[in-house]
Amino acid sequence: MLKVLVVEDEEMIRRGIVLAVDWAALDCVVVGEASNGVEGLEAVERLNPSLIITDLKMPQMDGLEMVRRLRERGNQVYVIILTAYDSFTYARSALRLGAVDFLLKPFHDGDLEQAVTALRRRTERGGGPLPLPGLKKGDKSKYVLEAMDYIGVHYSDPGITISAIAQDLGLSEGHLSHTFKKETDYTLLNYLTRYRIQKAMELLRDCRVKVYEVAEQVGYRDITHFSATFKKVTGMSPSEYQDTCR
Repeated sequence: MLKVLVVEDEEMIRRGIVLAVDWAALDCVVVGEASNGVEGLEAVERLNPSLIITDLKMPQMDGLEMVRRLRERGNQVYVIILTAYDSFTYARSALRLGAVDFLLKPFHDGDLEQAVTALRRRTERGGGPLPLPGLKKGDKSKYVLEAMDYIGVHYSDPGITISAIAQDLGLSEGHLSHTFKKETDYTLLNYLTRYRIQKAMELLRDCRVKVYEVAEQVGYRDITHFSATFKKVTGMSPSEYQDTCR
């Protein structure tokens, strides 16, 4: 069951989200509400939600800044952004921070439910969190999707290469690299690295596993390299991140 936190400064909208959606039917429960990003961060610390539904523009701290601070802390909670501002810049920023969906207000009946249902289906298929901030699969071409899927299957292989991915897809290495970078703003190697680190974060939440075991499971032979890469991406070492999950 997903634990939901609703962050919205307009009380009528916030209460509407809490009361009008059949959360039980979605296998969700609303565990808290907040009226701005500052309250949202405090609520996350107290409630540890698995999904945040947040407005974009709010007083004191907006939704983007709240999510940015959560990511800096290594918190990979699912996020659905709500906003009345139809702006590509806002959407791009939200998706880069790992938002799983972006709904424009006023959204129609069923839109939010569809977004939550899509998220649940993805997790049930074993997809877990979106593999990388900013990558929303629905608007990617066939070859980029196939490259993402290939990495999702083979990320634990220390020997994975761009050449191997391209060969599997029947493309030249240069063409695949160019297409992937154009559509995602990430190189394939950068995507692979962040995918591995996100998988490592999931594994490290189990305090019984050792850091070296996690490194091996996500494709790193050298634990020192793994630890340095993890800290570069998340801002903390693997052991520090694991301590925050205790």
